[in-house]
Amino acid sequence: MRRLVAWVVLLSAWSLTGSAQKAPPIDVSGVLARLADSVAAYYARAQSIICDESVSLQSLTNDLMSDMSPMRRLLYELRVSWEPTPDGAVPEANAVRTLVRVNNRAPREKDKDACMDPKSISPEPLAMFLPDNQSEYIFTGAGFGKFNGRQALMIDYRSRTEGKVSSTRKDDCFSIQLPGRTRGRVWVDPETADVLRLDENLTGMVDVTVPPDPKRRGTPSERVTVERLDSSIVYNRVAFTDPDETVMLPVSKELLTVIRNAGTPRLRTSVSFRNYRRFITAGRIVE
Repeated sequence: MRRLVAWVVLLSAWSLTGSAQKAPPIDVSGVLARLADSVAAYYARAQSIICDESVSLQSLTNDLMSDMSPMRRLLYELRVSWEPTPDGAVPEANAVRTLVRVNNRAPREKDKDACMDPKSISPEPLAMFLPDNQSEYIFTGAGFGKFNGRQALMIDYRSRTEGKVSSTRKDDCFSIQLPGRTRGRVWVDPETADVLRLDENLTGMVDVTVPPDPKRRGTPSERVTVERLDSSIVYNRVAFTDPDETVMLPVSKELLTVIRNAGTPRLRTSVSFRNYRRFITAGRIVE
């Protein structure tokens, strides 16, 4: 009886190992080629699509729990810009925002590009998968999985080289540039090569020297430590009518920023993308 049990255990282990070995390895180069075409098609289509981007900024406690009601709520009109350059170079994909509301009121001039708000123009995150940008990253297969009930291929990536850390200041606000210090994972639909989810975080903590405020003479430079810059973007199908069309578009985004010694050391930014609509330009001849 003991021998029988032992054989059953061994056969079960062999069966599990054999089934695991049947899963084929991910063809990373093939997935990246299809992903590049998918992103390029998305940018070409997204230029005629606009949506409402709702942003909520929330200060957090030491345990990353909310410490109060949202400190700031913003509403933007958002579109993707992917305009050809005059010299024929590869166009840059950018998210272009127009501020509509701030805390349920009309925006004032000082509300534009405030310290912790999204910038009016920022790089579009999927641009890394365009053919001319893929060489800046190292991609590896991370296996097969599911996301929102859909089969997915998982690809991990990290920057190939690290650039120089730098920071700039404007009045009480400062911005930090950390080129090449991120890594992440993308979930890809194996049938359509659409992006289902994109996660990104820092490769490690970074110390940054922030220049002093030029308006305050004699103030020293500040030393801050960037501990976390986590982001997660979820994509889903959005249906349009007249004419009927379905496009994979972002529906939500979460960002967590932890910067030691900053004025707001822990910040969660929650973003939702809603009310997608197409705009079509037309012309007519007037005599």
